[in-house]
Amino acid sequence: MTTSPTDTRAEPAPRLIIDLATIQQNYRKVRDLAPGAEAGAVIKANAYGLGAMEVVPALADAGCRTFYVAHTSEGREARTALAGRPADIYVFNGFWPAELPALRDAELFPVINELAQLEQLREQAPDLPCALHFDTGMNRLGLGPEETDALIANPARLDAIDVRQIMSHLACADEPVYPLNARQLERFSRIREAFHGIPASLSNSAGILLGPDYHFDVLRPGLALFGGVPAPGYPSPFEPAVEIDAPILQIRTLRPGDTVGYGATFTADTPRRIATVAAGYADGLLRAFGNGGFGRIGETRVPILGRVSMDLIGVDVTDVDSPLTPGHPVCFLGGDIEDMADSAATISYEFLVRLGLRFHRIYKPAARRR
Repeated sequence: MTTSPTDTRAEPAPRLIIDLATIQQNYRKVRDLAPGAEAGAVIKANAYGLGAMEVVPALADAGCRTFYVAHTSEGREARTALAGRPADIYVFNGFWPAELPALRDAELFPVINELAQLEQLREQAPDLPCALHFDTGMNRLGLGPEETDALIANPARLDAIDVRQIMSHLACADEPVYPLNARQLERFSRIREAFHGIPASLSNSAGILLGPDYHFDVLRPGLALFGGVPAPGYPSPFEPAVEIDAPILQIRTLRPGDTVGYGATFTADTPRRIATVAAGYADGLLRAFGNGGFGRIGETRVPILGRVSMDLIGVDVTDVDSPLTPGHPVCFLGGDIEDMADSAATISYEFLVRLGLRFHRIYKPAARRR
């Protein structure tokens, strides 16, 4: 994505530009990578901070019919966003009897994480469709080894339960050569054989890139849809779908010895031109980006100088050849999302979900409904 150097915004506020057509394109790439599997979509945390009310319909228009959320409230929002389109929505955080009315009202499917939840479902809502989550090495949610073996030994515990999917989650798929990937695949394959006939799901965004052995019946991409790099350091076929542009408020020249920002953490050793930009950690541009992160003007990287403050960032525009005036946008994210995350010692997942509500959000339109 590119931003015009002529900025006609009504006020000097940063914009978050979300390309819905690119999100749809990334969804289609997921399907192309695994033509024998169904492609779902993980849209928890407000579609990774990008706006579930806009992203979910775009994915539905691209053909997505299975969605995953963390919380029941997120599932309700997704159902509203679908506006009558048919889709299955799974809630990762388990079956909680107090939420049963909300699950029924929004037609949400709980993901069962332990045998006690399975028994509660049998007692209170055996007709409610669900998924079974088996822990194969993450040691987070899901039936552990003992519960898994107990269920395999007594599959009658599933009688009269409407299990629509079995799933597990890869712990190290973003490191393709990590040995745990193969161990989890072996464990899940054994489980799949025990519950043959129930659609199986193992791969997140990074798992999809591990190859066909990991694809099974249903894919669960999240980050890939929004243009993140699922396995940093390895090629990714997905296109960036998110960009920030923030206007320059002021430009000045630093003399040797001048410092920038709170704490004076940057000191100029040569004359430099610095632009102060209208964005900061209140917008989700992490404070840790200071003296390491960067934006772009055109194709030129402009390093962040000094600390990121709540509303302002200083960037070094010394190497920018084109004329600059207040209002000219500085771009962040886009194809640089992984490098920016690295500069703050974090991951692009965290970066995306922290993008603030203060942005003026621009949604580039999706392709029309299928």
